[in-house]
Amino acid sequence: MIIKPKVRGFICTNAHPVGCDAAVAEQIDYVKEQGNFTGGPKNVLVIGCSTGYGLASRITAAFGYGAKTLGVCFEKPPTERKTATAGWYNTAAFHKYAQQNGLFAQTLNGDAFSMELKEDVIERIKAEIGKVDLVIYSLASPKRTDPKSGITYKSTLKPVGDAYTTKTYDTDKDRVHDVTLEAATDEEILNTIKVMGGEDWEMWIDALANADVLAEGCKTTAYTYIGKELTWPIYGQATIGKAKEDLDRAAAAINGKHAELLLDAHVSSLKALVTQASSAIPVMPLYISLMYQVMKDEGTHEGCIEQIKGLFTQCLYGNEPVLDEANRYRMDTKETNEQTQAKIKALWDKVTQENFHDISDYEGYHHEFLRLFGFDMETVDYDQDVDPQLKW
Repeated sequence: MIIKPKVRGFICTNAHPVGCDAAVAEQIDYVKEQGNFTGGPKNVLVIGCSTGYGLASRITAAFGYGAKTLGVCFEKPPTERKTATAGWYNTAAFHKYAQQNGLFAQTLNGDAFSMELKEDVIERIKAEIGKVDLVIYSLASPKRTDPKSGITYKSTLKPVGDAYTTKTYDTDKDRVHDVTLEAATDEEILNTIKVMGGEDWEMWIDALANADVLAEGCKTTAYTYIGKELTWPIYGQATIGKAKEDLDRAAAAINGKHAELLLDAHVSSLKALVTQASSAIPVMPLYISLMYQVMKDEGTHEGCIEQIKGLFTQCLYGNEPVLDEANRYRMDTKETNEQTQAKIKALWDKVTQENFHDISDYEGYHHEFLRLFGFDMETVDYDQDVDPQLKW
């Protein structure tokens, strides 16, 4: 079939297999070109491996360090009438290139929050790898069923304390306007923590440790975004922020419970980027469009693969990792420093409907959004008939 993007709101409802393949290949080529990877992991589990920072982590581990990778994701395969999700095609491409390069790569598709999938992963590790020495936790989901209680929780994107009015950009209507977000209830805060906090990360590490499939000195990290003043009301000081604070609790708990393994757990704070998750958060399309303009002007802009390559070489396996007061790795400082934030704030204060496209990099934002789904890749002819029925 001939596949063109079908964008609805903050999501694209289809994906292009050849475009996704090209995007994965581009990231692999970047990693291969770096050539300065030493002392890294040998056996890696990536929980949330099919898009964004999780996919970049898998690519870096495999093609930078030659590591065996076992991935976990939740993606929909293609049908006769519909394409697969982008993560499905990304994973198919990753498997193809891993095989071409003689790298071990296997992926389990299912609900990562369930105990059943955790058990399946443990059995696969025992059968194929032995023990893992790096666990990446990069899940993004709007809901989670607690495997112990059976209760399904849904996350909420709301400020905490008071209602908040701010600027936003409606990507559907091409409109800069004010939006008022009502304050979250206590129940909504708790539900968001249950979905997006550190409980599942902790459960994964506990299950892996109890099954004796973690190597001594194993490293683990979960990804977060902290942001600064412009995004705090909807991110840092909001329901998402409360959930992300729980990641800090989980990291400390993991280190404490598994000290005998010399386990090393950290939260990693990464810069804001266009992802399927960030596109759904009010304020972020406007903020990221302005931030991209500033950071590209400064020559400091980085995408997923550049951020993760830096995280691996500077923090996870670097000699002098940058840690903050909460023991987090910080890869976001090129965005969050005062000078860059002041430039973004100046644009934020003067942005209007009339000047938005002149002072922002919405073109870059939209390009990155389409790339998430395999579209807008220069090397791909989107008028060509392609087969969407790809398997892993």
